[in-house]
Amino acid sequence: MTETTQPVGIGRLFNGERQFENFARLQFRNRVTRMPAAAQPYQFAEGPRIDLPESFQLNGAEASLAALLADTDTSALVILKDGAVRFEQYWLTGGRDVQWLSMSVAKSFVSALVGIAVAEGLIDSLDDPITRYASDLAGSAYEGVSIRNVLRMSSGARWNEDYADPQSEIYGLGAALAPGGSYDAFMRTMIRETEPGSVCQYNSADTQALGMLVRGATGRSLTDYMREKLSGPLGMESEGFWIADSQGVEMAFAGLLMTARDFAKLGELYRNGGVWEGRQLVPADYVAASVAYDSPERAPGMPLVGGHPFPLGYGYQWWLPEGDRGEFSAIGVYNQYVYVDPSRGIVIVKLSANPRYGLSHDDADNKDLENILAFRAVCQQFD
Repeated sequence: MTETTQPVGIGRLFNGERQFENFARLQFRNRVTRMPAAAQPYQFAEGPRIDLPESFQLNGAEASLAALLADTDTSALVILKDGAVRFEQYWLTGGRDVQWLSMSVAKSFVSALVGIAVAEGLIDSLDDPITRYASDLAGSAYEGVSIRNVLRMSSGARWNEDYADPQSEIYGLGAALAPGGSYDAFMRTMIRETEPGSVCQYNSADTQALGMLVRGATGRSLTDYMREKLSGPLGMESEGFWIADSQGVEMAFAGLLMTARDFAKLGELYRNGGVWEGRQLVPADYVAASVAYDSPERAPGMPLVGGHPFPLGYGYQWWLPEGDRGEFSAIGVYNQYVYVDPSRGIVIVKLSANPRYGLSHDDADNKDLENILAFRAVCQQFD
């Protein structure tokens, strides 16, 4: 592991400062666990390069794609069509060999690991209480809550994911990264607020609970299980890292560092229904359930983020844009994306450090929906 006396925590974010230097170097500034590059790295095919569209539709007007990339301090943009690289460019501190902070894109990787553990019989059912496997959560908000409801951000745990509020629970979870802190200890303090399954309340602690589930069900660290079940089979071409607390427990909700091409491999895996080079890595039915919403409270516009409705729907740790294309996306703050349009065979990875992220609840600052609209304009070029 790597140790530092000044880890980069949430208290140093969402203040308007530019972060692209930090997001490309966190493995050198925080305690981390390591996943080596695959013994047989997988290289995407190279297809004919495309040009990006000059503009996209935003609020009934033309918006500049180049301006969006610049305004959000984009470090990497990779576009795959049917598994071949059609566009790849890096800016600022980005690069093909640069491991970048996932933020909540990590949530979708953790979800995949849960599906794999189910396929291996290590988890009997998603309707089992999570505390059957993660006993440290006994007595907390997660006591008796089904794994399915935790996957769907419907645990009922009290939570405020308001990045502009230093009193919010997300700040308390982030503080567990400080020297001597413990994610597991923080999770034991979680309090129930609503009936599980009744509200889709975006809650990073739910993903941290899923990390505890994977550890409890497999008897292995998140790092070790991912190395064997995803990093190796997907042929990750570069070393990957998980930011970890003082006890070596991974920041399951946001702390994965990988290259843009390696992030793209999760999108390509899910685009193909969990199949990679003819091998079913994640169960097909689990993938299908992961990228669909199954009740009105998880439909686009219904999930709550920081107490405010969010324009996308929610599956099992994947966001679901409104529409009939079947799109889905892993999304992290500061504009990290693994976006998939299966109808067109497209995967887009965008790694960014939008300095205005979290300054308000307005998409003019956060640009989550704006980025999705830009991706759609890119996809339309392939029609």
